[in-house]
Amino acid sequence: MRRLENKICIITGAGKGIGAATAQKFSDEGAVVEICDIDRDAGLGVSRSMNTAGGRTYFTEVDITVEERVKVWIDAVVARHGRIDVLFNNAGISAVGRIDEIDRQLWDRVVAVNLTSIYLVCRNVLPIMMKQKSGSVINMSSSVAEIGLLRRAAYTATKGAVLSMTRSMQVDYAPYGIRVNALLPGTIMTPFVEDYLRKSYDDPASAIEQLKKRQLAPSLGTPDDVAWAAVYLASDESRYVMGSGLVVDGGTIGGKPF
Repeated sequence: MRRLENKICIITGAGKGIGAATAQKFSDEGAVVEICDIDRDAGLGVSRSMNTAGGRTYFTEVDITVEERVKVWIDAVVARHGRIDVLFNNAGISAVGRIDEIDRQLWDRVVAVNLTSIYLVCRNVLPIMMKQKSGSVINMSSSVAEIGLLRRAAYTATKGAVLSMTRSMQVDYAPYGIRVNALLPGTIMTPFVEDYLRKSYDDPASAIEQLKKRQLAPSLGTPDDVAWAAVYLASDESRYVMGSGLVVDGGTIGGKPF
């Protein structure tokens, strides 16, 4: 028996990076995977690749900051499968700048994608899980929720809020048999991080070497490193893990002397 056999799993922002890697792992472990992304071509590419390999994957183009689009998507998922077992709120964007450097439009967009979208998706999914009396919700936070990071005020604010919201959600939904946990990745080499490096540093290669010095691991993380953690939180193996922030950061927070 595979770890997620026949579980109905939803992943937002699954067109690339951690979301795409997690979709593949979920599928490999026997799940039926419903993915969404605002990038239609990327999302379709992921779903087609997985289905060609024998997976059961459905893609929907969704702007998860728009409540009506989220509702239509979730209604379609339930109409197809009758239940939702796992929700991975993975979608997110970054922003570079101090508070005095970030304009209101960018601030609002980061909050909308990284935080409000989780509220919108959960608002539509949680009643289904409550009726089932079961479910696992995984929210994407970040190790920066626990530390300071240069010129990342909007991003760190949202990721800290996601971690706090996760803990509060767990208290609310534990009576319904629903587990709510967060993932706190460190520096993972995804298109998301590569874009940040290009925007923030004149010499991205040198920046990578500097980033390595902040952690205990000798190399930066890969999307698979986080995807395996998501598999664990989605599976019944983590039945006793509730309201936790699972750190996957190569030792950036824990134990690194500075």
